Order: sequence, then structure tokens, then C-alpha cells
Amino acid sequence: MNPLRTFLSALVILLSFSVVLSQDGSCACCSDDHKAFDFWVGSWEVTGPSGSKVGENRIEKIEDGCVLKESWTSANGVTTGTSINFYNSKLKQWEQLWVDNSGSVLKLRGRRVENQMILSSQPFVHSDGGSYVNRITWTHNKDGTVRQLWELVQDQKVAKTLFDGLYKKME
Repeated sequence: MNPLRTFLSALVILLSFSVVLSQDGSCACCSDDHKAFDFWVGSWEVTGPSGSKVGENRIEKIEDGCVLKESWTSANGVTTGTSINFYNSKLKQWEQLWVDNSGSVLKLRGRRVENQMILSSQPFVHSDGGSYVNRITWTHNKDGTVRQLWELVQDQKVAKTLFDGLYKKME
């Protein structure tokens, strides 16, 4: 038997064992908090309050399940956007960064409360001079659909609804 071949075989076996032994089997993003927004994962057709299609959205888990990536296309194909969503374990809350093809940027933070993920922006001064907050609520409905409600809030009261969409899984 070739001593070099025996040595290399033994080395490969030892390295394999060291890799297995060095892994503690934990998953960096497998906590319930990290999975709190998983109800939004999938390919969706989105309709407005009238029932007409307003767009399609694909939400996928990336980065070993640590990030939800959203890819939005409006029904007319004009507006597209992407968001990155993740649970920040240091802050103990979810964060979203949204950017679309018009250059709009939205940064949100929040947490899940029962069957809803509620994320809000920092206060900002609107063109009318008032101080507002963007609040988006995703509600996981019993029938598997998801409602996304984007509200402009002033003094903890809804000043305007900016988007109200119902997500239905695409087959």
C-alpha cells in the first residue's frame, strides 16, 4: 500500500471529522423571532381594495435564512422595488430597507404582534410642514392571504392610507 495515499486518506478523514466537530449544529437565524415574518415568504399576486390586480411580489429567504428579500413589480410593470428585511437580534426588532426604481427609500423598524408584523419609520417632516410616521402592517390572515396596509400617521392617528393590498399565493 502506498504510504502517501494512506496518509492523504487519513488526512481527509481527520479534516472531515474536525469540520463536523467544529459545527455545533446551531443555526444563526432559526429562532422564533427570526422566523416571525416567514408568513410573507412566497410568490404573490397583489390586489387592491377593489379586487383589481396592482402587482406581483416575490419574497424569498436568502443568506441562510437570515434575510427576506422582496422583489415587487406593479401590474403595469412601471414600478419595481426591492426590500431587505431582517431580524436585528441586538435591537430585538425587525428592520426593512426598501428602494424602488424611482429612487424612493424607506427605512422601517418594528416587531410582530400576534398575527401582524408592524414596522414604522422614524418621524419625518412632510411637505405640508407636519411631522409624520410611515407605518406598514402585514396581517397574516387565517386563509393564508396577507394584507399589507401602509398608513401615514400623524399624532398617532391615521392621516392617510398610502397602500392597501391583499396578497394571494400564486400557484
